[in-house]
Amino acid sequence: MDLAPLTTLRLGGPAHSLVDATTEAELVRAASDPAALLLAGGSNVVVADAGVDGTVVRVLTRGVSVDDRGDHAIVRAAAGEPWDDLVARCVADDLVGVESLAGIPGSTGATPIQNVGAYGQEVADTVVAVRVLDRATGAIEELAPADCGFGYRTSAFKRTPGRWAVLDVALRLERDAESAPIRYAELARTLGVEVGARAPLAAVREAVLALRRGKGMVLDPGDHDTWSAGSFFTNPFVGAGELPDGAPAFAQPDGTVKTSAAWLIEQSGFHRGYGDPAGIAISSKHTLALTNRGRGTTAGLVALAREIAGGVRGRFGVALEPEPVFVGLAWVG
Repeated sequence: MDLAPLTTLRLGGPAHSLVDATTEAELVRAASDPAALLLAGGSNVVVADAGVDGTVVRVLTRGVSVDDRGDHAIVRAAAGEPWDDLVARCVADDLVGVESLAGIPGSTGATPIQNVGAYGQEVADTVVAVRVLDRATGAIEELAPADCGFGYRTSAFKRTPGRWAVLDVALRLERDAESAPIRYAELARTLGVEVGARAPLAAVREAVLALRRGKGMVLDPGDHDTWSAGSFFTNPFVGAGELPDGAPAFAQPDGTVKTSAAWLIEQSGFHRGYGDPAGIAISSKHTLALTNRGRGTTAGLVALAREIAGGVRGRFGVALEPEPVFVGLAWVG
């Protein structure tokens, strides 16, 4: 079976075999094969045109439990639970801490791997435990946040691919009808509040969804701007003296500066829509999204990504790193 329909890019060749894991026991059994590839929502993966010469395990486990502790709750969700469905449920139940992560495609189990973040929130802000299968030893373990090695769009899981299979994720969420303080200026402007203020949970979720739709970041089968892996490049960190003139700057505690990958790309001559209008092109809505316009290939996607990264490196001397995971091919920027 081709893997393309199982990814948000709609790219990728066949798998030698495909196994559906709908229960935790099935997932543990299938994931115990260290060579098997685990695939859930397919939203942060680039699969080679040649496909995967091995077994692909689809993570389809379900289940959410809520341990109510008065002013907060511990929400535990199976790895295969769709992330946006979980966010919607938490918002409806007045549980605070993931409302700004609405609209992100993929599964709950993938969120700690990538340490997904958007509009001022990261999943690491609320994770209290990640239950995993250690595929090297066969042991089932519950990892505390300190053991997860969370960083900007990364974790110990991502840095050691294939070592762990996430079984479920536990989040500590405050109970309130108002959101966490709004940290992101664009979201604050959309809500009509100051940065640091709070707003009704449902209003924050709807505002985030509206912002994401405007950037083609909410999946829509009829909109090729959403046939992507989200933001393809992470925002780079540079030394203070390496920041290009005029570039956005966000000072970090370690003395480095985070800047905008989108700004670097645009200033290097790559505009929205750049590329093949029938194959692979930059989104017409968002510079960081590389999209499949319907007849794209993974080879075409990687070629455009390398062209962009090379242009930024040549113009500014800054290396861009991809955010998605590559399967069956390696990234050489």
